[in-house]
Amino acid sequence: MNFDFSEEQKLLQKTARDYLAQHCGLDVCRSVLESNGTHSDALWKGVAEMGWLGAAVPEEYGGAGFSRLELALIAQELGRALAPIPFGPSAYLVSEALLEFGSDEQKKRYLPRLASGELIGTFAHSERAGRSALADVATVFARGALSGVKFPVPDGAIAGLALVVAKGDAGPLLALIELDGQGIEVTPVGSIDPSRPASRIAFDGARAEALANGGGEKAIAHLLDRAAVLTAFEQIGGAERALEVTREFTLHRYAFGRPVASYQAIKHRLADIYAAIQLATSNAYYGAWALSTAAPELAVAACGARIAASEAFDLAGKDIIQMHGGVGFTWEYDCHLFYRRAKLLSLALGTPGEWRDRLIDRLEA
Repeated sequence: MNFDFSEEQKLLQKTARDYLAQHCGLDVCRSVLESNGTHSDALWKGVAEMGWLGAAVPEEYGGAGFSRLELALIAQELGRALAPIPFGPSAYLVSEALLEFGSDEQKKRYLPRLASGELIGTFAHSERAGRSALADVATVFARGALSGVKFPVPDGAIAGLALVVAKGDAGPLLALIELDGQGIEVTPVGSIDPSRPASRIAFDGARAEALANGGGEKAIAHLLDRAAVLTAFEQIGGAERALEVTREFTLHRYAFGRPVASYQAIKHRLADIYAAIQLATSNAYYGAWALSTAAPELAVAACGARIAASEAFDLAGKDIIQMHGGVGFTWEYDCHLFYRRAKLLSLALGTPGEWRDRLIDRLEA
């Protein structure tokens, strides 16, 4: 059996890499940090024009009509570039939720705007930092209105549409709310990665609507599984780039008359990162297969992809700083960009610890 991507898919990935190399060097991410901005608007428009925001959206809703495999490869390249845009919440969660659980009317109303980049989506799940368990959800959806507080919400200050996890009369559900309405207060909060800012959003009887088929714990868990696989590819892309930057630096930095990379201790650490990335890639490929074929193995595969990719990027993000020596801790070098993004993505859908618990529960079920 052939478990690799097709030549057409690899060509799409190369096109994405070439485009981002030209339009999204690490200086773009740094410029967002230094300007106290929220994202790169030029890159967002460019990505929309390339059709990536609607990669997995059917053509009838204004998308490119690709499969989730193409979306995964695009995610990997965005991760390599540390793209400072709200791609993940909008494409992996809001668009996916509409495709899976939305009514025809909801799809027609929102998907074309999300695919074109006109509308930015966000996912409001957590109600306290580092936790995403449904047991922690106190936000209430009743009689077409939302009340409660979500924190932290990724890209909440620039999003126009939020997908909110809330408690309904029959249990947890997914609700859609446009963030320009009454009864909504958005407050920016600090983030370890300011190029992907967060917000606190308070709802006070704000008008909203439930996704047509987005009720119940299973639906929410399924959405998170899908997003976990796609986010894993983004994390792998970041880890690969961090390894490349570290290897290049250690090959050209000399100590005692020889390259730092020639010392065994450095070789071992580089090898550890490489091994972690390969393990994560294997898990992510399994998850991508399960996602693209709607296989029942997705529930377990998503956990493996999420855990392995988080560990790989976290290791690469820490070691890039240490193997750069003293300069690795300075603002002038790009090491902190990888560290910031690694930490942010490891918490984006719940901590790796939560996903380990979820994996154990599913394997025992």
